[in-house]
Amino acid sequence: MTNGNTQPMDEKTRWYHYISYFFGGAFLANTIPHLVNGVSGSPFQSPFSSPPGQGLSSSTVNVLWGMLNLVVAYLLVVRVGRFELRRTSHAVVLGLGALLMVLMLAHVFGKLHGGNL
Repeated sequence: MTNGNTQPMDEKTRWYHYISYFFGGAFLANTIPHLVNGVSGSPFQSPFSSPPGQGLSSSTVNVLWGMLNLVVAYLLVVRVGRFELRRTSHAVVLGLGALLMVLMLAHVFGKLHGGNL
């Protein structure tokens, strides 16, 4: 029996699914600052700025970078294994990836914007 994605419905979660969900959470969290700044028309740091990650990129670049992060998050979470939001282990691993990323982003961007008091 399949679920429409040609994956068995009773597929067990493998160790590499958890790694994928962890990084999916990190990419998902990384969409937020880029999309928020991009949609609001504000320049913001991106890997394409000069110097990378410190200089400012245009709002358009940030929207595109945020959307690419969202697509990668989708691929890692939805297309690898069978992610189930109601399965605690899946949600916790995704949440840990997101938490680690936002803490790292807060530290890095805090240096640049005066948020590390």
